[in-house]
Parts: sequence; structure tokens; C-alpha cells
Amino acid sequence: MSLEPDALAVVNQLRELAADPLNRRAIVQDQGCLPGLILFLDHPNPQVVYSALLAVRYLAECRANREKMKGELGMMLSLQNVMQKTTTPGETKLLASEIYEILQSSSSAEADQAEGATSCRRKAQFFLGTTNKRAKTVVLHIDGLDDASRRSLCEEALLKIRGVISFTFQMAVKRCIVRIRSDLKAEALGSAIASTKVMKAQQVVKSEEGDEVNVLKGNWTCRPCRAWLGLWHLQCE
Repeated sequence: MSLEPDALAVVNQLRELAADPLNRRAIVQDQGCLPGLILFLDHPNPQVVYSALLAVRYLAECRANREKMKGELGMMLSLQNVMQKTTTPGETKLLASEIYEILQSSSSAEADQAEGATSCRRKAQFFLGTTNKRAKTVVLHIDGLDDASRRSLCEEALLKIRGVISFTFQMAVKRCIVRIRSDLKAEALGSAIASTKVMKAQQVVKSEEGDEVNVLKGNWTCRPCRAWLGLWHLQCE
């Protein structure tokens, strides 16, 4: 029997654990988890590598983790290898580059223990405010995102889209924060989620008054929204 499914299952489980901000400090402090993720960065299966990068990016969202992650044997070298391989998909290179830049710029001040403890709990979203100008963040409210099985369906749909860099879920409010390349249209996300037949998505944006507004539905086509919003309404035909 091939060990490939086992590797993917293990790294996906680590990614799921890392998605919870309350787990991130413990994972990095564990003697086996972080070295294991680094090994997965050199795996021949690109899906394993991408999932491992997502887990590492979650962990790097906690500022108190960054100094230790940067100093972990093989971390920076493995990230460089992912970026430099000619066979690495573009979105995987972009994600590796984001992580590398974050860890490279880390400092002892960022790893302050008191600040880190609150940082891990406060930042349930990741990739927001990143300095990479080739990527953007889309926040989706997903009707039907009710349990782990629906979440898995949503993950599978998003992973099929070229240009999706990363995503994280806020299950309590049925939201998904998706990091995508700047040239990828948000309609692609809605269409992918609608293809599950059990979920539909709306984009969450802020109006000029600062209120959150859902402006996307189902399978989308661009149409002008109300002038006061200054947005494009993407709605189901």
C-alpha cells in the first residue's frame, strides 16, 4: 500500500490543528510537530507541500512563534528550496515567499511572551495586512458551512482553484478568509463553493459607513452595485 495518503492525511491534520489560534504556541513548542512540518516541505507530492505551508503560515501568525520557527533546523532552507524549484506551482512559491519574509523579518521584540499570548487569541484571521502586493484577501460568508464535513467540501473546492494561496475558517460565524492572487476574480470562489450544491457564498465588505455588507451570491457575474456603496455587485443570474 502506498504511504502517500498517510502523508497527506497527517499534514492535513496538523494544518487543522494549526488553524486554531489557541493551538499555535503548543504546536511550535512540541518537539515533533514543527520538525515534521519541515520534512513535509520537501515531500514529492505538491499537495502535501502546500498543506504543510498553510500549517506553517498559521503558526507564523502568532508573533511569539516566529523567532523559534526561524531558528528551527531546516526551516528557512526548506522554504528557499520550495521557492527556487522550477516545478513548484506559482501559488505555492508565493505562499513560501510570504512565510520566508515574515520569519526573516522577525525579531526578539516580536517574540515577547506577554504580547504573543494575546496575539494568538486575537488573530483568528491570517494573511490580513500582509505586505505582498500581488495578493489580496477576500472574506466570505458561507451559507451551509455547518460542520466539519461541509468545511472539508469547501476546502476541496477552493484547493482546485489556481491562484488561491491560503484560507482559514471561522466556523462560529460561517466565514472563510481566503488569500488569493491579485489577478484572480472573486467570482471564481463563489462558483467553486456553489459547485458543492450544498453551500453558497457571499463576500463580506464594508460600506462607506463602516458597516459590513454581503455583496456576493452564488454563481456570479459583475454588475454595478448601488452608487453609495461604490462596489461591484456580483449576483446570481
